[in-house]
Amino acid sequence: VEVPVQKHVQVPMISTQQKTVQVPQIEFVEQEVEVPVQKQRHVPMVSVVQRTVEIPQVEFVDKEIEVPVQKQVQVPMIIKQQKSVDVPQVEFVDEVVQVPVQKQVQVPM
Repeated sequence: VEVPVQKHVQVPMISTQQKTVQVPQIEFVEQEVEVPVQKQRHVPMVSVVQRTVEIPQVEFVDKEIEVPVQKQVQVPMIIKQQKSVDVPQVEFVDEVVQVPVQKQVQVPM
């Protein structure tokens, strides 16, 4: 059988006390500030007047001049390349052949 355990808790008691507090006194210092006085003045009104101005006209006289036309022609570029060619060698064989010599004799007439 279980027996319930009882616990005692002490709660502190709140007490209020009155204290005297010194509050500092505020001193008001006044300063004089100059405020500028606004005056009203009459400003003259500016009026715009249109005037007619004569402008001299300038005349341009053009002369036609013929300018020769240069034409560009594209010239093909020629490139020469060297090629090596094998030439077959020809062998000459000399043979000594004896040819009979014919003598001419003059016969008196």
